[in-house]
Amino acid sequence: MDDLDRRIIAALQANARESTTKLAAKLGVARTTVHERIARMEDRGVIAGYSVVLSEPADGPRVQVIVLLEVQQKETTRIVKRLEAYPEIKLCLSINGEYDLLLSAEAPRIEDLDILVDELGAIPGVQRTNTSVVFGRRIDRQ
Repeated sequence: MDDLDRRIIAALQANARESTTKLAAKLGVARTTVHERIARMEDRGVIAGYSVVLSEPADGPRVQVIVLLEVQQKETTRIVKRLEAYPEIKLCLSINGEYDLLLSAEAPRIEDLDILVDELGAIPGVQRTNTSVVFGRRIDRQ
């Protein structure tokens, strides 16, 4: 990937529905160049897909928490599979250090997340959890 590929990706992350003609104009290159670059990145798997970003839910604001999990290493795959069943969990990252997994979860009420964290701590192989409530987003590029 070169600088132009990175600029195309950044533009697509801002608005994946923007036409290649408009992207090309913004980037100062030919439309065919943008089209070919996107196709090549899709073929190579650099661009794996496109998604929809939803506005705030109709049911009002949501509470977000970050949950750190320390897990028994041999149980990691099984635990992650189990985490997929929780719709509140929006992100699961494997990390190094004191904890093994970092989760981002959200729900309408803090009480819902309290229940979630209790359930996560009860999963066999989860040794301990550490939870922080998110007060606000300072930078959000998702």
